[in-house]
Amino acid sequence: MRGVTGTAGCGHGRGEGAEVLLVRVAGGDHQAFEELYGLVSGPVFGLVRRVVRDPAQSEEVVQEVLLELWRSAARFDPARGSALSWILTLAHRRAVDRVRSARAAGEREQREALRAGEPAFDHVTEEVEAGLEREWVRRCLRRLTDLQRQSVTLAYYDGYTYREVAERLSLPLGTVKTRMRDGLNRLRGCLGGAA
Repeated sequence: MRGVTGTAGCGHGRGEGAEVLLVRVAGGDHQAFEELYGLVSGPVFGLVRRVVRDPAQSEEVVQEVLLELWRSAARFDPARGSALSWILTLAHRRAVDRVRSARAAGEREQREALRAGEPAFDHVTEEVEAGLEREWVRRCLRRLTDLQRQSVTLAYYDGYTYREVAERLSLPLGTVKTRMRDGLNRLRGCLGGAA
């Protein structure tokens, strides 16, 4: 990540770093992909999460986008825009496809249920379960320290990279990475009790 972090602070610099990495990824460079993953996974997750809404579905879509990125890096054309814009466009398309697919599946279920004379699913139960999940996540987030909560929220809900989180909080990058790791471990432990 050392080669990228120096340019990751601003949008324009980050795009240039991503472009160099994309060229290396197109050549099959695993290290470049790892660096690119670290650079763009936060913004990609933030965008996908806003479109898809469901955290688990969002994580699946992000993995699909990053896999597509590995497979299609050679299709990137710097003459048509920055690497980050291209990557976020891939992510947006994939997220919209997921929403449309889920909507179509729900409509099919409802049509089938109407034909069978039964409800497709219990809307009240679905809403209550979603509300309970959101409350459980909020409760677990409250168990984190202020710095852990701020770092996790900025990275996973607002889509900032670690470097951007460090800049926003005026903290060293290493401190933010440590707090984020500790916070995610605590969240994982807390949310594991929800299962």
